[in-house]
Amino acid sequence: MLRSMTGFGHCEYTENDITFTIEIKTVNHRYSDIFLRMPKQISSLEDKVRSLVSSKVQRGKIDIYITYDNKSSHVQEVMLDEKLAKAYCDALKKIAESLGLRDDISASSLARFPDILKVEKQDNDDIIGEILEKAVQKALDVLLDMRVKEGEKLKVSLLGNLTAIETYMNKIKVKAPVVVKEYKEKLESRLSELIDIQRVDPARIATEVAIFADKCSIDEELVRLKSHITQMREMLNGGSPVGKKADFLIQEMNREVNTIGSKASDLEITQNVVELKSEIEKLREQIQNIE
Repeated sequence: MLRSMTGFGHCEYTENDITFTIEIKTVNHRYSDIFLRMPKQISSLEDKVRSLVSSKVQRGKIDIYITYDNKSSHVQEVMLDEKLAKAYCDALKKIAESLGLRDDISASSLARFPDILKVEKQDNDDIIGEILEKAVQKALDVLLDMRVKEGEKLKVSLLGNLTAIETYMNKIKVKAPVVVKEYKEKLESRLSELIDIQRVDPARIATEVAIFADKCSIDEELVRLKSHITQMREMLNGGSPVGKKADFLIQEMNREVNTIGSKASDLEITQNVVELKSEIEKLREQIQNIE
């Protein structure tokens, strides 16, 4: 299937009280460029996300936004800073001794001091990684579905451009042999106006016509252009990724048309060359959207 580089995928996935919200946006880019924003506490899973996305999306600028909420009760642990608690306790005893106060230190009162007790989340990277992978995959499925739908629309347009290119190419192909014949007639007509045509060596006229025919011959260019069109059509029907190859092929098509234009000595061929270049430019612009 042909895929566009433009797409959007969103997923909110919850498992074991762990929730991930994934947003993936892709736009046109010459290469694959991934920008990833995710919470620091799961930053160790960044390579996993990049690898998964890269395996599914070969080309485009990819922005990934991940939010994470872990409400699992078993991942919370109360941490005691024993050294700090002992230091607080010793300090309170000194205060009581120096001021003659009653020593009423208790565990509950000591626990009220800052940083004695801390609640920390002990994240299990393996479990979280599996859940994150599921969430990213679901967002990717949505993204790829959108890219495929857009790609199929582009395919219809691109195939239409190729058909138009073939139409103008065939008009040139029909006109090309006539150009030499018209040149011979014009040459003889011009000579007859200037001198007695009977005195001109027919072999000399034939030579001039042959030289002209060789200089304006576009048979090779038309054959190569036809080959490029066939290749392009096969690539589009074959599916993504084809963007880079298609871009190169369009350059070659443009090269052949430019050569035809430089050799053209006929107004009708020149007009068709202009139309060809216009259609190739439309093709080039559309190909920039293909993965």
